[in-house]
Order: sequence, then C-alpha cells, then structure tokens
Amino acid sequence: MIQFKRYVLVAMILLAVGATASAKLVQTKVYMFGMAASFNDSTAYFTDVQEVDAWINDKGKFLYSRENYSYQLRDYLQSQGFANATCITCFAFSRKKAEKKYATLLKKSAARGDANVRYLKESEFKYDAIVPEK
Repeated sequence: MIQFKRYVLVAMILLAVGATASAKLVQTKVYMFGMAASFNDSTAYFTDVQEVDAWINDKGKFLYSRENYSYQLRDYLQSQGFANATCITCFAFSRKKAEKKYATLLKKSAARGDANVRYLKESEFKYDAIVPEK
C-alpha cells in the first residue's frame, strides 16, 4: 500500500511538471505598482501604477519572473539610501483593478498610525520589462 502511494505521488509530480512545462509565455500590457517597507523603519514607499509590456504565463496568468520586478524596486531604494527594504510588486490586467489593489494596500499601510508613507513618481522610478530567455 505504501509503495502504491509513492507511485501515485510520483505520477502526480510528473503530471504537474509536464503541465507547467507546456505553458506558453505571452506578451501583454499589465498595470503594476510596488510597495516597500522595512521592519527597522516606519517608512513605506509606494510607486505609481505603471503600464508595463510584461510577459505572462498563459495557463496560470502569472507574471514571468515576478520576483525580479521587486528586486528592481529594492535596488533603486538601496541606491537612494533606504536599506533592508522588503518589496512587493502587485499587478493586474486592467488599470482599474490595479488601482483598487493599490488603494487597499495604501489603506492598510496608512491604518498604522506611525506609518510615514512616501510616493515614488514614475519619473523617479520606472519598472523595466523582464524579457524571457530563449
């Protein structure tokens, strides 16, 4: 019985790997913004909602290399002297949905009474599209 469970588990893993391998990347416009905060500081940074020609996994609708967008924001803030920032990048396929996510996150950050919210305009920081490797 235990060996049967192992075979089933291995089969499920192989199916999952096969399903993700067949997913295609599609270039599309997305709307994204970033938020950065530090556990050592009460300052939070928000970028503007930006339109980016990004690549999306067509099966799961995931942003390709999404962690690298957060790294772009982190690296920019480090160059500006804001070290040890924890950065997130949120995206949506429509500006309206992105702005709704933005407002929700801003409201949660501003709810903390000691939060010092700063805004990064698109002229200060702009996301660069991550192009998939061939």
